[in-house]
Amino acid sequence: MNFKLIFAFASFWACVALIFQSCNQTPSGQPAEEKLPELVSYNFDIRPILSDKCLACHGPDANKREAGLRLDVAESAFKALQENPKAHALVAGKPELSQAYIRIATEDTSLKMPPPASNLKLSQREVDLIEKWIKQGAKYEKHWAFVAPKKPALPEVDDEKWPRNEIDRFILQKQEQKGLKPNEEADKERLLKRLSLDLTGLPPTLKMMDDFLADNSADAYKKMVDQLLQNPAYGEKMAIHWLDLARYADSHGYQDDGYRTQWPWRDWVIHAFNKNMHYNDFVTWQIAGDLLPNSTKEQLLATGFNRNHKITEEGGVIPEEYRTMYVTDRNDLFGKGLLGVTLECAHCHDHKYDPFSQKEYYQMFAFFNNVKEVGIESVIGGPETYAKKPLMEISNDDVKNILTFVNKPDTNRLIVSVMGDLDTTRKTYILKRGVYDALGDEVQPGTPSSILPFDSKYPKNRLGLSKWLFDKKNPLTARVYVNILWQEFFGKGIVKTSGDFGMQGELPSHPALLDWLAVDFMEHNWDIKRLVTQMVTSATYRQSAIVTKEKLGVDPDNILLARGPRYRIHAEYIKDLVLASSGLLNKTIGGPSVKPYQPAGLWEGATSGRGLLSVYNQDHGASLYRRGMYTLIKRTVPPPTMSIFDASNRDLCEVKRLKTNTPLQALVMMNDPAVLEASRVLATKLLQEKSDSKEKLSKAFRLIVCRTPNEKELEVLTSYYNQQLKIIKPQTAEKMIAVGEYPMIKNLDKKTLASLMRVISTIYNLEETITKS
Repeated sequence: MNFKLIFAFASFWACVALIFQSCNQTPSGQPAEEKLPELVSYNFDIRPILSDKCLACHGPDANKREAGLRLDVAESAFKALQENPKAHALVAGKPELSQAYIRIATEDTSLKMPPPASNLKLSQREVDLIEKWIKQGAKYEKHWAFVAPKKPALPEVDDEKWPRNEIDRFILQKQEQKGLKPNEEADKERLLKRLSLDLTGLPPTLKMMDDFLADNSADAYKKMVDQLLQNPAYGEKMAIHWLDLARYADSHGYQDDGYRTQWPWRDWVIHAFNKNMHYNDFVTWQIAGDLLPNSTKEQLLATGFNRNHKITEEGGVIPEEYRTMYVTDRNDLFGKGLLGVTLECAHCHDHKYDPFSQKEYYQMFAFFNNVKEVGIESVIGGPETYAKKPLMEISNDDVKNILTFVNKPDTNRLIVSVMGDLDTTRKTYILKRGVYDALGDEVQPGTPSSILPFDSKYPKNRLGLSKWLFDKKNPLTARVYVNILWQEFFGKGIVKTSGDFGMQGELPSHPALLDWLAVDFMEHNWDIKRLVTQMVTSATYRQSAIVTKEKLGVDPDNILLARGPRYRIHAEYIKDLVLASSGLLNKTIGGPSVKPYQPAGLWEGATSGRGLLSVYNQDHGASLYRRGMYTLIKRTVPPPTMSIFDASNRDLCEVKRLKTNTPLQALVMMNDPAVLEASRVLATKLLQEKSDSKEKLSKAFRLIVCRTPNEKELEVLTSYYNQQLKIIKPQTAEKMIAVGEYPMIKNLDKKTLASLMRVISTIYNLEETITKS
């Protein structure tokens, strides 16, 4: 393998991609011109300009504000200027009298704003937008995300034949405005791979492929969607994004980083998705299951959601400092994961950009501050440290009669950290500068008024907070989860910054669609499977991922969705694809996390030397072949292969994973024992079948890439296989096949096995294999 050549090609194409992405030009090379909107919106047209070019000096930060002028607040923008009381920054309807417009439009460098020295400059279109906005009255608007969504009318489109459901009308309208047309539907093989990966995290089986290709009925695709939604693997796939959000891990974190048994909560999440628990109940049980009337053990287990945060077991810490950190973690998760706002920025001071005061932060904090917990508990090492109080014990009788979805493999004590409040109310104070012992004014439970004031009819506890969260007037809850699911199926959210719907977040690419989906989601009782079905049955989702030069020029980032999604699948699904295609996959659902192959010495080099996780003791047998989501996550040393493919280490709430492309990922696919073992096992199975080499290679290709190879591809693979048969020496073959613990089949020619194994390994290394297209 010529690594220099690989890196050269990678660098070249990376540069090409950057050039295309940075030059938003039409195919002719001329910049695309965009007309001014008929009605200029402050939220969608003006505030982004101010935010990028003006608010650093004329925004909410009083310490950096120049000339006493604040342009993000109407009251300040319209009042007389501090330096010239006879003038005003804005005069509604009169740009010629508005000093803000005069200063940005002038060519006089001594007057021009932003100052030339700032290296900031407004484009002519931006200047024209501000002029038109002022002419139309310079109306300020409440931030779009803090206004409750209303269901807009479905857009009119020119091509009435293309839309399959309401989603498509919103998408097509934007495309037609830009002169684009959607792609044709993807071919059935690629479409099935996309759908199967999205709904189960697994590649389709050969039988699924054959059945789908043979089904020419009008509802063949819908039948496949329904089949996959009923597959138990659906719950496992859907759980991944929630485990990231809930920062689930198998260790406590911090220096000692001891083992914890929180996995029964993960079993519950899988179960909840599979039985299609509606989102309002799904979240309410996790926030306040212990406070529900006559709460059950299942509802109590669900509250493990709020106990997944890091917990210290180190001696010498200040208990109240760490207890405060635990409450802070829960509060920040609620803000980012469920409300999609950067609430944590108000931990030490009023939020600099969003309308959240520090007092409001600690009013939210108060909802989570009454948990019956301490900052440090017990000593590392014994079974009592696997969970921290408050906790629940799950008995064998519970698993048999109540918590039947919990996969408890032995008779040992099984305990899980859950929520439980004190009998009396713990007082909550504003913490000056966020310091745990710098107490300010006392506060009562409450919510940011800019989002939705807390209704007095709700109890001032976590159950009341959940009722507030799912109040139909709450502008964020439905939008945020709809956006997270859209991100799961289309690669990026309608709001790209899925954890920040605030002033500094990205504007939605399709605001009307986001609002329509959010209201529709609420109108249909927060039904998750229904929402998933809407997305994956849309014509938008079913498009081919082929990109033309025209579309790349007009829309390089595919914001307008005029082609299908194309991106590398998550780390867990890469492992799942390898195991499933080779026949190694252990389909057991739930249960304790496992320790598969891992380079030696990683844990030992980063440990305090205490506890069950101080040494990596690899599992064996069927445990090696469990799905990626069950890989044990030690926070201080997360699984290296998954980290290389951008998996979360679960330190904090994450609602969006990075997508990187590095040489290390290629090295993993070429050298990981799990991939090589899968290649050997699949090669062994194929050699036991009565078929010729081309048939074996074609079947391997179908199992791994999920489509039939064309003649040219099959010719290349066959040529490579024949070449390997000639050049691989017996001693080399012996070393090649001696990988992994899965038993060898006797009486197979080792040279033939090694040759076929190498070709299969090459197929696993194709970009298309681990790409959703």
